[in-house]
Amino acid sequence: MLADITPLRVNPDFRRLWFGNTVSYIGQQMTAMAVALQVYAITGSSFYVGLVGLCSLVPLIVFGLYGGAVADVVDRRRLGLITACGATVLSAALAVVAIAGLRSVGVLYAIVALQAVCFAMNSPARSSMIPRLLPAEQLPAANALASLAGGVGQMTGPMLGGVFVGLWGYQAAYLIDVAAFTASLYAMWRLPAMLPGDPSQEGKAPPAARRRPSVVEGLRYLASRPNLRTTFVSDLCAMVLAQPRVLFPAIAGLWYGGDTRTVGLLAAAPAAGALLGSVFSGWLGRVQRQGMAVLIAVASWGAAVAVFGLTRNLWLGLLFLALAGCADTVSMVFRNTMVQAAAPDDMRGRLQGVFLVVVVGGPRLGDFLAGSAADVFTPAVAVIGGGLACIVAISLIAVLQPSFPKYDARRPVA
Repeated sequence: MLADITPLRVNPDFRRLWFGNTVSYIGQQMTAMAVALQVYAITGSSFYVGLVGLCSLVPLIVFGLYGGAVADVVDRRRLGLITACGATVLSAALAVVAIAGLRSVGVLYAIVALQAVCFAMNSPARSSMIPRLLPAEQLPAANALASLAGGVGQMTGPMLGGVFVGLWGYQAAYLIDVAAFTASLYAMWRLPAMLPGDPSQEGKAPPAARRRPSVVEGLRYLASRPNLRTTFVSDLCAMVLAQPRVLFPAIAGLWYGGDTRTVGLLAAAPAAGALLGSVFSGWLGRVQRQGMAVLIAVASWGAAVAVFGLTRNLWLGLLFLALAGCADTVSMVFRNTMVQAAAPDDMRGRLQGVFLVVVVGGPRLGDFLAGSAADVFTPAVAVIGGGLACIVAISLIAVLQPSFPKYDARRPVA
C-alpha cells in the first residue's frame, strides 16, 4: 500500500531529478509566501496580495502552451537548464530588492511574472522527460512520487517561508530558494540530451519540419485523440464544478463559528488528503483500467465535496475534504500517466503544456463559479450543487466516451 519507490531505487537520473525538483519546489513555495508577506507589508492591502496570483496566472496559461510546443522541438534537458537558471537569477533579484530595501510592488509583480514564465517553459519539458527515463509500468509510481513531493512542498514551503522571514527577513527566504535551485540544476545537468522523437536520434538535429514550435498542431492532435482529450475534460469537471476553496472563509464562520484558524484547517485538509493519497499509492501501479479509475476518482471527489456541504461538524468536514484531496491525487496520477504513455514523444511537451494550463486555470474558474453561486443562492447550495454536478458530468462523460472507461494501460490508445 505504501508508495512504490522503485523508480527512485533503479534509476539514478530519475532519483536526482525527483530530489532536485522536491527541494526546489519547497524553495519556490517559500518564495511565494515571502512575496505575499512583503507585498502586504508594503501596501497593507489583501487586494494587492491577490494581484500576485494574477501576475502568475496569465504567464502560466500563455507560456504553458508555448513552452510545451518549444519542448517538442528542442533538447528538453537544455530547455530545462536554461529556464531553471532563469528562475534562480530571478530569486536572486528578489533577494537584492529585499536587501536594498526597495519598497515597490511593481518590481515584485514584474519579477513574479517572469518567474511564472520560467516555470511555464520548464514544467512541460521536465514532465515530458519522465517517460524517456522510465518504462511505462513505472509511470504511475513516478507520478505518485511527484504528487508526494508536491504535497510536501505545499505543506512545508509556506511554513518555512514564514519562519525564515520572521527570523532573518525576506531576503533569507529568497536566498534559500536560490540555494535550493542548485539541486534541480545539478539533476538537469547530469541528464543525457533529450531531443523529442525517436530516442535513437538523440544528439542529432531534429528534422526541419519540427524546428518551429506549433501550439496549433498540438491542439489539433489533442482534438483527434478522444482518450487523451477526456483526461483534461474530466479534470475540468472536478476543478470547475466542485471547487469549494473560495468559500472557506464564509463557511468557517457560517457553519462552524470559526475564525482564520478554521479557514486554515479547511484549506489544509485537501492537501493533507492528497499527501496521504501519495504516501499510500503503492496499489496504483497494479491498476490497468486507468480510464475507469479516473472516472471513479473524479466522481469520488464530487461525492466527498457534496457530503462536506451537508456536514456542520468541523472534524467531519475536514475528513471529507481530506477524502476529496486523496481522490484528486488518484485522478492526477492516472491522468498524467495516460498522457505520458499514450502520446508520441514529439507531442508530450505540448500535452504537458495543456495539462499545466488545465491544472492552473481550472481551479480559478471553479473559484469564480462557486463564488457566484454562493452569492446568488447560499454557500451550502454552491458546495452541494457543485459536487452533484461533478458526479452528473463525469457520468455523462463515461456514457458519451465509451472508449475511456475501457482504456487499458497494457495497450494504451490515445
